[in-house]
Amino acid sequence: MGSPAAGNRSPESRLARADLMYLILLATIWGTSFLWIKLSLRGFSAAQNTILRLWLGALALLIFSRIRGSRLPADRAVWIHLTALAAFGNVLPYLLFAIAEQRIDSAIAGVLNATTPLWTAAVAFGIGSEPLGGRKAAGLILGFTGAVLIFEPWYAGSQVTSWSGAAALAAAACYGLGFVYAARYLNGRGLTPLSLSTAQLSTAAVLSLLLVPFLGWPAPDLRADAVLAMLALGVLGTGIAYVINFRLIANRGASGAALVTYLIPVVAVAVGAVTLGEKISLNVVAGAAVVLAGVGLIRSTAA
Repeated sequence: MGSPAAGNRSPESRLARADLMYLILLATIWGTSFLWIKLSLRGFSAAQNTILRLWLGALALLIFSRIRGSRLPADRAVWIHLTALAAFGNVLPYLLFAIAEQRIDSAIAGVLNATTPLWTAAVAFGIGSEPLGGRKAAGLILGFTGAVLIFEPWYAGSQVTSWSGAAALAAAACYGLGFVYAARYLNGRGLTPLSLSTAQLSTAAVLSLLLVPFLGWPAPDLRADAVLAMLALGVLGTGIAYVINFRLIANRGASGAALVTYLIPVVAVAVGAVTLGEKISLNVVAGAAVVLAGVGLIRSTAA
């Protein structure tokens, strides 16, 4: 039986508890996405991984949009910007992470993904859309120092010091560029996040088919673990996760939803260690902590 205090919680208190559950759920879904990528690569190529997750994710969002009565954008200019954003904000980073995880651990990929806010701040400053104050500059320096620590370039045997590690870092940079591009060209058009994201993922799904002539479509190995991982990555990690993120943004704003940034690498490391036996070195743990400290400094300037 619950206590009287529990029964008399205010609506604000219940909302806060619900949002905490959404935050944990979102971090779990996105944090385990790197595991799903790793497992799906046992049966699918990097290009197939990219294409299938986008089509599954787009289908999930289209169904949800239909249920909610959400309409796709009608403005031609919006679709032009969405096409560009879909190319370097979805297709390219998804492909790069799949290529990266052919050689590096899922946990490493999840940790490098945490550099996304650093790239966002760097790109925004580079194009002159945001000033670079002292605290933000310190955050960038600290964060990228952490990335160097993760890469451990002074040790030739580091699995991250490779083209695969660079691919994961480049994927995070693509996400950062995508956030800045969306803020500059798509915000303030009177469209809901659900409408824009559904259109973006649908466009990305179509664009992803252009990978086939260049990367081919080898016969997949339809083993159970790879197929189930592909379904989880597409439906959960690329589709339903967007819906949860919309709810968090609506309830707590972008800064509240951004707290998931700190939880994703923790989940990725824990899941990789438990399910795949991935061993995380001390320099990766220390580097991740430094990266997140840099992200925290940058976030504090926007608070």
